[in-house]
Amino acid sequence: MKPFLSLAILTLCIPVAAHGATLNFPSDGPIASITIPDSWQPEETETGVQGTSSDSAVYLAVDVADSNSIEKVTSDAVDFLSQNGVTIDPKTQKETPVEEVNGLQMTTLDWDGKDSDGPVSVGLAFLATSDERALVVTYWGTKGKEDKHDADLGKILASIKMAN
Repeated sequence: MKPFLSLAILTLCIPVAAHGATLNFPSDGPIASITIPDSWQPEETETGVQGTSSDSAVYLAVDVADSNSIEKVTSDAVDFLSQNGVTIDPKTQKETPVEEVNGLQMTTLDWDGKDSDGPVSVGLAFLATSDERALVVTYWGTKGKEDKHDADLGKILASIKMAN
């Protein structure tokens, strides 16, 4: 499993450099920004941003939620995974305690799972941006292929910044 905590710690060790598209999201009233490599074909979604590694081994999305929508944003992320053939083994759930990443409080849930290509790592991270808002990060990676994207993932997570 590729726990988000490992990636969060990795972000503290990697210098941040512009290596792709910096997206401010949502574009009509930015809450945050993130830099995703161009090769991941980053794009804005209805509630945030998403990107997939060029070899399709890793999918990452970051969605904005508030106190009224956090449950829906989370259930939408789980539904997205399910609609894409990802099954999660609930017995493998691991929760990390609150850690600080880029000045934001982050909690993660990680699972092992499967998709049409075989074993996968699945994770949800919750970054508290304020009392009213949070970022929900969805991670889906193919075991055996996801590790080669650790450097990019570290840079992506390290690039998350709150809008001024």
